[in-house]
Amino acid sequence: MPSRSKRRGTSKCIPSRDKVRAHRKRLRARGLRPIEFWLPDTRTAAFAAEAHRQSQVVARSRSARQDQEFIDAIWSPLAGGSNDPE
Repeated sequence: MPSRSKRRGTSKCIPSRDKVRAHRKRLRARGLRPIEFWLPDTRTAAFAAEAHRQSQVVARSRSARQDQEFIDAIWSPLAGGSNDPE
């Protein structure tokens, strides 16, 4: 049985680049613009090691208690009122 397009009435195949171009044009018409972010890859062992190293530095600092109070204060509204990050 031949496969059918999910869109009925579409007799010709539109290349992906044309679909993407049309999609981006619609987004720009809505006042949006594309941007690109390069972020650290959190899946790497190097990231985990650096995050651990930084957490140890913060935990050993003189202001560790105040730092944690600050995190607790800003976390609460983000977590819906709970100070528990989980």
